Amino acid sequence: MRTVYLDYNATTPLAPAVQEAMLPFLAEHYGNPSSTHTLGRACHEAVEDARTRVAWMLGAAPDEIVFTSGGTESNNLALKGLAFRRRPPSGHIIISAIEHPAISEPARFLETCGLDVTVIGCDAEGVVRPDDVAAALRDDTILVSVMLANNEIGSIQPIRRIADVCRARNVPVHTDAAQAIGKLPVNVDELGVDLLSIAGHKMYAPKGIGALYVRQGVALEPVLHGAGHEGGLRAGTENVAQIVGLGQAAALASEHAAQAAARMAAMRDRLSNHLRESMGDRVSFNGPLDARLPNTLSVNLPEVTAGEVLRRIPELCASTGAACHSGSTQLSATLAALGLSPSVARGTIRLSVGWYTSEEEIDWAAGALIAAWENLR
Repeated sequence: MRTVYLDYNATTPLAPAVQEAMLPFLAEHYGNPSSTHTLGRACHEAVEDARTRVAWMLGAAPDEIVFTSGGTESNNLALKGLAFRRRPPSGHIIISAIEHPAISEPARFLETCGLDVTVIGCDAEGVVRPDDVAAALRDDTILVSVMLANNEIGSIQPIRRIADVCRARNVPVHTDAAQAIGKLPVNVDELGVDLLSIAGHKMYAPKGIGALYVRQGVALEPVLHGAGHEGGLRAGTENVAQIVGLGQAAALASEHAAQAAARMAAMRDRLSNHLRESMGDRVSFNGPLDARLPNTLSVNLPEVTAGEVLRRIPELCASTGAACHSGSTQLSATLAALGLSPSVARGTIRLSVGWYTSEEEIDWAAGALIAAWENLR
């Protein structure tokens, strides 16, 4: 059996159509999009076509899309961009306890700049309660940032309800949608958000490219200052080939998201059923049964350490949910927010399927996991 990749939440391979779309812009179409000659105009048109495709995927206007180097930069631009509009930076930001470090670390940095940050928890299934957001709002709250879907357990957050709570208080809402794009249909108006982050390498586009949706009327201070590219919000000559790749990936997501979601859910459930049939009540799973990404399975294997299980299966690519060092277990922020005990979390494995996962791979992975677990008990 060749390598079986069940770590799509970490990164995705390039879709063949994405690679094909990019190739001309790695060779003959090398102009600067800001140049007015033929080569420059061709690249400018390619960038704007990609912008339109990303906007279409989100139900946004093209001029509301800002290309960045990835999800981390998009998140930094959203949080710091709002905070630094004030001189000096001030105000209050709300984030959730299950955010990716690309949100929690910029928030922590803003605390050193004088802002207050409130971190709200979640329920036992990893879902943030809109009532908790409402209770945390203050007169000086300048932003609420809650991810659309959790990268570890797949829990989908009630962003629309959170946005309604915030809109009543005139507070902007940002969501990190990196894990949702390509797995779920995402529409900014249906979500009611003002800012939304995308990471290309989570949606079958290259690493090093992303985008930030900025609703018209939302003013941000640039994090990078320079020649005024991307409407003045992101200076630097555009990475044309990668932007083209992101645009093609957005087109694929727009066309195939619903169909892909159904297929991935079938693969995920096939995997969980195999594990349940062999392990019975001894195995448990994290996250809600319904409001969950169609591709994500967070499983707690009892009486073993996840890292040791995966070391027994070098052909399987997956992620552990806790880091073990010198006999101690360090939970991820998400598993800690769930209230998972270290003894349970040490056996947590994240298995995430993708567009290209096959039934054969699922069956093999399940058998390998079950055999490794039985040998280690």
